[in-house]
Amino acid sequence: MEGAAELKGTDNAPVLPWMRNPIDVSLSDSCPLSLLPFLDSRLEEALQNMGITSLFPVQVAMWQETIGPGSFERDLCINSPTGSGKTLAYALPIVQMLSTRVIKCLRALVVLPTRDLALQVKEVFAALAPAVGLSVGLAVGQSSIADEVSELIKKPKIETGICYDPADFPEMLQSSVDILVATPGRLMDHINNTKGFTLEHLCYLVVDETDRLLREAYQSWLPTVLQLTKCSNENLFGFTGNCPSVIGSLKTIRRLGVERGFKGKPYPRLVKMILSATLTQDPGKLAQLDLHHPLLLTTGQKRYQLPEQLESFKVICESKLKPLYLVALLQSLLGEKCIVFTSSVESTHRLCTLLNFFEDLKVEIKEYSRLQRQSVRSKTLKAFRAGEINVLVSSDAMTRGMDVEGVRNVINYDMPAYIKTYIHRAGRTARAGQSGRCITLLKKDEVKRFKKLLQKADNNSCPVYHIPAESVESLRSFYTSALEKLKESVESEMHLKRNHSFK
Repeated sequence: MEGAAELKGTDNAPVLPWMRNPIDVSLSDSCPLSLLPFLDSRLEEALQNMGITSLFPVQVAMWQETIGPGSFERDLCINSPTGSGKTLAYALPIVQMLSTRVIKCLRALVVLPTRDLALQVKEVFAALAPAVGLSVGLAVGQSSIADEVSELIKKPKIETGICYDPADFPEMLQSSVDILVATPGRLMDHINNTKGFTLEHLCYLVVDETDRLLREAYQSWLPTVLQLTKCSNENLFGFTGNCPSVIGSLKTIRRLGVERGFKGKPYPRLVKMILSATLTQDPGKLAQLDLHHPLLLTTGQKRYQLPEQLESFKVICESKLKPLYLVALLQSLLGEKCIVFTSSVESTHRLCTLLNFFEDLKVEIKEYSRLQRQSVRSKTLKAFRAGEINVLVSSDAMTRGMDVEGVRNVINYDMPAYIKTYIHRAGRTARAGQSGRCITLLKKDEVKRFKKLLQKADNNSCPVYHIPAESVESLRSFYTSALEKLKESVESEMHLKRNHSFK
């Protein structure tokens, strides 16, 4: 459970020693690309084409620990606020490290909890990898499994007039990608069913949004991945001896190492990078990752971090008139790009429907939730990014990782139950050093609870955002009409569902 208390030491420090003395990346400065040591000139040009001329502190710190003196001697754990640049922080060094590869095979796996987030991360890799001759694949269930297989696995050319032994055919299958961005469920589909799909040569494993991925089992994806990349002479899923390689000329044979720091560990080692804005401190959860001499990178000493340029406000509402306060608030924001968060997909749908029944609102509003088809969500997100939609009403499907440029305001229509949820919601604005606001609508009996919630992030400054009473009162007649239309809409939807269930 996200809000459950995690184990701590007697001095309120984390139980795990390596978490007690993290490296504070906020002490680093941004770094112009021209001064970044060892950066491949082809990647520098690709970054410039992306509009990037310098790296943020967390990106500089990751570069130093991977390409610089650290050179992947240990696994890396990053606890950094939303919008601080974590995706590029791991994508850039991984692409640079793989740029010298000769034979194509799957060497880097990035796992994310949602399709939309995976699509976003894939775009970052796709902007970098081709510059150094690498290819990136996507396994998220957006297309059919057959289509994904054709993108991920390269079948050999069969020449006419030559006899092939069917037993040798699987050995001729090769990976079409060097880097794979995947969601856990579809990853397991390929592990279990796709011929030629192997993690035997995997060098890097990225677990993005670690808290959520550790909280949900997803068909035991993590122990499966770790087992498939362990030393070759262990008994592995019924096989003994070395695992068969899909590429005859390439063998990644992991054996128990005796090198410094690797005693009793497989070597060559699978490097792990775990990232979150709210990284768990629970030893039991972290143990699942089997981390190797982990190094923790954080931004400041506080456990929970809000974006530096974020302003927090509250609006005290009369319970029955809460939608009116929201409408008055949206009108006061004069068309600025906003995300409105609710507590459930059902609330998202009803609130968005109600808002669109208000007359003369002059604000384009759409909903975004996990109950919608992927194609609908993608279309909505594209329109929101392009500015064709002013307001997105969302469930917590959008709280983690999603990056939409120009979001000026986050509005909590429903107060979040946990500080982690508040942090991830608020992190949709004030990203990459930009300013932003997070405004929470509260009933009077929620004010004290909300104050305690913010104190967990050392946030004691949350002034009232004033909405004139006359602005709310002027909307009452529109509200009555909108409620009647909402009632009719809900009844119509329920009628359609009943008819559909009888068919």
